This record gives sequence, structure tokens and C-alpha cells, in this order.
Amino acid sequence: MSDGPNTIEVSLLGRTYRVACEEGERESLLQAVAYLDSKMNEIRKAGKVMGAERIAVMAALNVAHELLSVRLGTGLDVGQAKRRLLALESQIDAAIAKQEKLF
Repeated sequence: MSDGPNTIEVSLLGRTYRVACEEGERESLLQAVAYLDSKMNEIRKAGKVMGAERIAVMAALNVAHELLSVRLGTGLDVGQAKRRLLALESQIDAAIAKQEKLF
């Protein structure tokens, strides 16, 4: 058994960082890193913000805004959309099964 979180190396804007990572969270952390790295690269490519620290702050503000938009209901809640799609899929499957019984 582990005494604490493991660390993994991640890269943001070409710089490597060691980050604590709980067991079982590695994949979601890597997805978060990839998302943040893409946001940071978008800001850098736009050329309006210079310096890694300023780019990181702007990316953090953009990601926080996206998160709050979802939490406040002004954005798309992906989890809710997936649940709704699964419910619709179940209803369609049930309707098809009833239809097949008729023939």
C-alpha cells in the first residue's frame, strides 16, 4: 500500500513539472494537463500575452470561466448531456423491441 500520492511528470508549454497524483487519477490528470496545455498554446499563438506565467494566468481564468458557466447553467453540462443521451437510447431500444414483437 502507498504512503501518499505518487508523482508524475507533465509538460505545459514545453516545460516539465512534477505533480502529485493519487492512485487511479492518472488518466484524468493527464487529460486535464492536455486541456490546459492546449489552452495555453492557443493564448501563446494569439500573440497578445507574453511570458509563461501570464499565459498560465490567462488560461486559468479562461478555464475557471468555462467551469463556472457550466455550474451556473449558462454552459453545456457534458455529464447531464451524456445521461440524457443514454436515457433516450434506452427508450429507442425499448420501442424497437416492442416493434419487433409485432412482426
